[in-house]
Order: sequence, then structure tokens, then C-alpha cells
Amino acid sequence: MDYSIGCFVGRIWNKAKNGPCLVTIRNEYIYDITSKEIPTMRDLLELDNIKEYLSKYTGEKLISVKELLLSSMGNEQDRDFSLLAPCDFQAIKACGVTFAKSMVERVIEERAAGDPKKAESLRKHIGGLIGDSLQNIVPGSDKALEVKKAFIKEGLWSQYLEVGIGKDAEVFTKAQTLSSVGFGSEVGLHPISNWNNPEPEIVLAVNSKGIIQGATLGNDVNLRDVEGRSALLLGKAKDNNASCSIGPFIRIFDDSYTITNMKSAHISLKVEGKDGYVLNGSSSMSEISRDPEDLVGQTCGAHHQYPDGFMLFLGTLFAPTEDRETPGEGFTHKIGDKVTISEPHLGDLINYVNLSTACPKWEFGISSIIKNLSNRGLL
Repeated sequence: MDYSIGCFVGRIWNKAKNGPCLVTIRNEYIYDITSKEIPTMRDLLELDNIKEYLSKYTGEKLISVKELLLSSMGNEQDRDFSLLAPCDFQAIKACGVTFAKSMVERVIEERAAGDPKKAESLRKHIGGLIGDSLQNIVPGSDKALEVKKAFIKEGLWSQYLEVGIGKDAEVFTKAQTLSSVGFGSEVGLHPISNWNNPEPEIVLAVNSKGIIQGATLGNDVNLRDVEGRSALLLGKAKDNNASCSIGPFIRIFDDSYTITNMKSAHISLKVEGKDGYVLNGSSSMSEISRDPEDLVGQTCGAHHQYPDGFMLFLGTLFAPTEDRETPGEGFTHKIGDKVTISEPHLGDLINYVNLSTACPKWEFGISSIIKNLSNRGLL
């Protein structure tokens, strides 16, 4: 990844300051731009012209990007600097069922009641009935309404099809403020889950005015068996210790990378197991069924405000169906899996899978960051 092209911002943990620092990249080096005027990512994203501000604020040169990435994947006690999720006070929101393929898989999870052994036969049956009827369909359109009526007639209607082709998008809270992990960290699986997978996604950085300032990568870790038992278990399936990864940096929209570029992004996924297993997958934003700007509009507006902004996962096309071990049971994670999510303009987001109960506990919350910044004279 060439970080010399474009405007990148992020957050790191600075061991010497025992706290987070706001950073940017200049000539492949990381610069600390934390200041009393702009102490947090929330404050930076509120600016009308982020690039102009960064051009005027020099900051402190810390470490090369290459060294930071290596340090972030090393022994935690030996790190002087390590990457954090590039957001702080923002709410962490996510959109579900925004791609036709993933929508079908959600229906299969529901019909299988979270049992991976039943999924394969259901996949063949439902796939045969649905066919190409969901391709190029505009949610909420007259055609979508016709398809909805046809599904009801066939006894195939589902809450997932409702948010997939209905007028209202699914928007939920993925994680708590400041709980997301970043590049190099472990991502957590709730120990009750036996059927789960990574979800490689584009994540938008949106400020309090609803302005999309940039984009980054995310892993919306998914427990297929838990949500499959009941959609009312979505919170238990999605929001657990270290179950949300974002990073490595936010790329600010400018002439070199626009929202139009983001809408054509091709996200690659690679899972490498300690047992030698390798899974490759991808998700193309060109196949999303809802416009990202519409998803932002459905998240915030007169009906809901976010005074500190929000990060918005846009959903994924990726839904792994190939068997990892047992025939007919599809893919599921194993402890120690290395997950790499990549996009040529946004970099690589690398994490390692563990149980949420074994990942480092989330202990640095809102009160902690306020105390830390105050002690450093930044508030």
C-alpha cells in the first residue's frame, strides 16, 4: 500500500503517554497531530477542510508507517506505538443485508435455526426458488414489491428479505463507543458460537452534520448460529469483547480518492488457519443494493442525531459456504486464524481470531480517555 498518495488519519497508542494519539501520514511517516484544539478524531472529522488543517499543523514525527505496522503486530509489552481503531467518540453503527447474496444466506441461517448441518440443503432449495429475481433490484421499488408478494405466495417471506428489498434498511449498533479494536489486534468470538465468519466491509466516517468525511475497512465479526436461532439475538451475535475491528486508517475523501471511488471498491479477504487452511473471498461495492449515501441518510437526520458522529459499516457480499472440515457444515473460524481484509486504496486490516473471553478486556472507555487527555493538558 502506497500511503504517500492520499490523506490518511488514524489513532495510535503511545506507550510514553499511556494514551491515544491522533496521527496522520506524511512521506510514509507517522506524525502525532494531537493538540488542545483537535485532541480527538471526533474533533478532526468535524472540520470543514481536514486537508487544509493538516497542511498547517506540523505535529511530531514519530515512526515510519512500515515500523508502526510491524510494531502493532508484535508483543504488546514491547510496543512503543501500536495502531488503534481510527475512531474514538463516534457511535459504531452497521447496515445488514445490503447485498442480495448475503441476504439469501441470512434467510438460510434463519430457516436452519442456526444449524450449519441443515444449511446446505436449504441453500440448494432456496437458491433454486429465488434464482436471479433479486439481481439489480432496487429496494422499496415497485419491482421489489412484486418480488415481495411472490415470496409471500411461495411461503418464503423473511424478515431478512424485508430489510433486503423493502424501503427501510437494517441499521443496528455494532459495538460500543471506544470498544473497537484496530490493526494487529485479536478479534473475539463469543464462546457459545460454533458457526461464525469474518465480514469484510467498507466503513464510512461520518461527522455530526451527516457529512461523510472518509472511509476505512472493517471486520463485522459474525456469529451465524446465534443470529440464525433468532434475529432478536442480533446484539448477542454482534456486540462482544473485541468483536469489531476497524482500520488501519481513515482515508479522507479528496481529489485522489472520492466517494465515487469508494462505491466501486473491491474488498479482498484471506483467512489463514494454523492448520494450513486458506480461505479467499471478496466483496464488491458495485453489487450493493442500497446507495451508501442513502444508508447514511437512514441512519441520521431529523429522526436521529449523532453529536459525536458515527462509523457506519456498509454490509458485505461475502458469505462463505465452502466446507472447512465436515462436509455440509460450511466454514467456521478456528482459534488462531489470521484474517486479512484488503482494498488497494485503503490498505490491509489484519487481525487474529480468539475467544472474546480470551482477548484483552476492554477497559479504556470514555471516562478513561477524558482523564488521560485532561492529564496531558489537552482538555
